[in-house]
Amino acid sequence: MNNEMAYLIGMICGNGTIRRGDNETNISIEIPHKKQLTENGQDVLIYVKASIADIKNVLEPLVGTNINFVQSKNVTTLSFTKRNEDLLIREILRLIGNSVSHENIRIHSEVFNYSEDMKKQFLRGFADVTGYITRSGAYIIPYMHRVYLEVPHNWFLVVDICNLLKIINIPVQNIDWAHPNIRDGNLRKYNEGHINFWKKEHQIKIFANEFLPVGFSISHKVKALHHLSDELKEGLLNVGKDIEKTTHKFYWETRESNKIKPYHPVEIDIFIPENIRGKHYNSWKDIAKDLGYAK
Repeated sequence: MNNEMAYLIGMICGNGTIRRGDNETNISIEIPHKKQLTENGQDVLIYVKASIADIKNVLEPLVGTNINFVQSKNVTTLSFTKRNEDLLIREILRLIGNSVSHENIRIHSEVFNYSEDMKKQFLRGFADVTGYITRSGAYIIPYMHRVYLEVPHNWFLVVDICNLLKIINIPVQNIDWAHPNIRDGNLRKYNEGHINFWKKEHQIKIFANEFLPVGFSISHKVKALHHLSDELKEGLLNVGKDIEKTTHKFYWETRESNKIKPYHPVEIDIFIPENIRGKHYNSWKDIAKDLGYAK
């Protein structure tokens, strides 16, 4: 195992699809473009295209074949195909548990025992295909900028990522679970007739400065992360707050909310994992703890 392989596995876990044929396996990885313009008004596609050239230069020697990429307005797709018996393919399949999609992948136990550098490379690969940082993602105060990592449907992958971040001492500020008590806690959308409104992606939120040890490889995300991290730190210093004491807190080190949410009729929906299905939650923290992200 090396940093390049860790990065590739992170990308596959984040937004990969594996198609197995009789003789060949195709692996494709999508990098969504959530916004068309960067924070300073530049074309995102140009930045992504330039970054893909660098990523290909790093990964193609590992893969041992050309990595193709196709770019559209909303997504850039990387892909490569190799024989089923190829050693790299066999190793990738082993590390993702023979999953076929990021929607059912779990992080292999070996990843948690990687060196710290390789853990960070895995998380960077994951962040490059799932993460974004914009001004609109700030927490309450305009300068409290956050990185968002989006995970569609895969509840336990969220927990795996949070636990991997915990190992390298990066706290998660919030998890916006695709759960009715979290996404529609006051039943407003349900009462309007949008009973499935809450079935979206899960969002892992991390303060920008805390995410710097992982970072991104996509150039416009790199620039935004550093710029908005500087704004966050400057904002806290300007109001006399200690940066680390403010942002470096795991959820079990923060205050509990006493807000009680009403019962939601779809708390029993089959979309919710069986071990928490039918259980009422007043906080995202309780869901995280029950699914395995705990002290």
